[in-house]
Amino acid sequence: MTDHQLRDFVIKQLDWEPEVTSTEIGVSGYEGVVTLTGFVDTYAEKLAAERAVKLVSGVRGIANDIQVRASSSTLTDQDLTQIAVHALETRTNVPEDRIVVIVKDGNLVLEGEVEWAYQKESAEEAVKYLRGVRNVFNEIKIKPKISTIDIERDLEGALARSSIFGERQIRVEAHDGVVTLSGVVRSLREKADAERIAWSTPGVSQVFSQLIVSRTICTGDAQHRSIHLS
Repeated sequence: MTDHQLRDFVIKQLDWEPEVTSTEIGVSGYEGVVTLTGFVDTYAEKLAAERAVKLVSGVRGIANDIQVRASSSTLTDQDLTQIAVHALETRTNVPEDRIVVIVKDGNLVLEGEVEWAYQKESAEEAVKYLRGVRNVFNEIKIKPKISTIDIERDLEGALARSSIFGERQIRVEAHDGVVTLSGVVRSLREKADAERIAWSTPGVSQVFSQLIVSRTICTGDAQHRSIHLS
């Protein structure tokens, strides 16, 4: 697929996506990497544009440089902070007493410590669609309470049970709650699924993905800390 064809496919996918209404989004593509520029009215629309691009075949990477316009609403940073704190309180799976919300010019920062990756993700989900939010920076830290061996074993088992990957290899390395994934997948969706499974593993505090997106999958003998997914 040429860069021009990829750009056309992405533009058509953005036009198809009902949550993307801005006509000021620019698209460029180079060797499978798509760059999005321009302006939208909400952070939610910026995220929707990124999700839409991930669905396009041939996309290997996304640089989302879309900017969210300053809200014309009368909400102050203090108002938005209070709304965000309340949104966190409504999430039963988020220990809101361990999370601090900081807002500056509509840019929202989450800080604190939780025990599980899903709690960190749920906290971000609670605030990223709020009116007036321009960006969300999730700096919540995860304090693992499980050994490295257990993390690797649990994650390898979860990947092996998945029906997503077929007969492919994903290598797993863990150290102090930090997991590194490497290997080859067929799409950005598969890459995201592997990362999601890793983040869902108890004790994981950070995930580094070195997964390569390629339509050509080569299988071979498993290497050290490798698993053969079947």
